[in-house]
Amino acid sequence: MLKRSIGGNAVVLTLFALVTAGTLAITQITTRGPIERAIREASARALLEIIPVERHSNDLLVDTYPIPKPYWALLGLSDGGDINLAREPDGQITAVIIPTVAPDGYSGPIRILVGVNRDGTIAGVRVTNHSETPGLGDKVDLKKSDWVLSFNGKSLQDPGRDMWKVQKDGGAFDQFTGATITPRAVVNQVRKVLDFVDEHHEKIFSAPVSKRAVEVEQAPQDSENK
Repeated sequence: MLKRSIGGNAVVLTLFALVTAGTLAITQITTRGPIERAIREASARALLEIIPVERHSNDLLVDTYPIPKPYWALLGLSDGGDINLAREPDGQITAVIIPTVAPDGYSGPIRILVGVNRDGTIAGVRVTNHSETPGLGDKVDLKKSDWVLSFNGKSLQDPGRDMWKVQKDGGAFDQFTGATITPRAVVNQVRKVLDFVDEHHEKIFSAPVSKRAVEVEQAPQDSENK
């Protein structure tokens, strides 16, 4: 009887495990699409805040150029990343958006997107993720303050490379009352992005259309031809 009881329990547990695993698998499959679409839409919104749709004719999400591994550390990227390219109808790249991470925020790393125009000026900056103190350091987030808009139009020539610091350090950028570490980290990291673009300007702004972008562009045509 005891053996029969143990065997019966084992069968029940096995069936329960199989049902649970099957349910999880089905849930993962059915929710993967909506989750991926939500992530894509959120990413697109962030990119389009920096480079509006009227400034490009391509899909910013898929027309990308991989950041060379030797520059991951400079940009604070442990796993690398892609540069999003904005093109005119003739294919010329007018601006790029580069991901970067300031490792020295007050409460941890600060993830940032930096848009840079072809002429080296900043198209826009957005902080996409941070853990800074509410009411103080979180003012780097556009939802909390318009401070991040002060980067618009700036370059290594204006205000000058040596002035890419907060005012407390003798630079051109405001800090927050009671919070200097956070804006200092963001200003420093944005300048590093400008240094990277300045050093590799020709290569970045002559990048070919990505394979993924070509596939996406051809997909509707292939469908129509069938």
